[in-house]
Amino acid sequence: MKLRPAPVSAGGENPAGGELSVNRRQFMRYGFNTAAGVLAATLGALGFAAILLPPSGGGGGDSSVLYWAKGREEEAWYGAKHLQPMMKSDFESEAANSNVGTAGAQGVWNGLPVIVNYVPHAENSGTPVADNSPRFQEMAGYDIGGNYVGHATEYLLGNPEVFDPNNNLVMSFARCTHLCCIPGWQLVSNSFTDDNWTPGGGDDGGTKMFCICHSSRFDPTAIEVNRNANRSTGASFEYLGIRRAGGPAPVGLPIIPIIMNGDVIEASTDYTGWLTYCD
Repeated sequence: MKLRPAPVSAGGENPAGGELSVNRRQFMRYGFNTAAGVLAATLGALGFAAILLPPSGGGGGDSSVLYWAKGREEEAWYGAKHLQPMMKSDFESEAANSNVGTAGAQGVWNGLPVIVNYVPHAENSGTPVADNSPRFQEMAGYDIGGNYVGHATEYLLGNPEVFDPNNNLVMSFARCTHLCCIPGWQLVSNSFTDDNWTPGGGDDGGTKMFCICHSSRFDPTAIEVNRNANRSTGASFEYLGIRRAGGPAPVGLPIIPIIMNGDVIEASTDYTGWLTYCD
């Protein structure tokens, strides 16, 4: 059950007659080609215009995930690491400062905005589920119409390379499924971003990823199968994602498979069909 490749655009053809692949130019473009006016106006008003990423990530090779702290050098815990490779040990150190042991950082990968979250799953998965004892939760996913899409556990049985909960890390594509704005981790302070955790993938509790454009919230600990559609062609596709907890976003954010290279966080380009929903 691998992610579907990018659907054919209106009037387009696939001359090979098989599955259409996403080329490098499309891969880069899908990260930045929509809602520019909304982003500039809204993020600028809140003082976060600098979170917008450039069309190229810069340095590190295609698989590297880099910290992105432009405009937040003085406030983000990774501010001094702007455009340096992400390290798991950095997240572990920062998580030690959290009441519940979580940490997160904005990043850039292959020129695309991403968010990496650290969740102490391996440490907590053997204990009873309780408030403020965060762990990854594999859940059933539903589309915008409330139709059952699939269960994360079943998906991972056939696609274990997409997500390993015992790695304590999850990486999400950071384009909101509402209007393709860029949600963030701890960009603002409110009840949704408090340093606490409630199980169940609902909208209560903190540790949410929050989109400052229109207040969509996403739970990086709630893993589910999602279904979305290309806004231009209407072609639908399924993917493993993190749950939409609240706000106007219709569904959750896609998960990008992490590859560990020692302590360095890298990522796989094998799953790219979800890139097209902002096209």
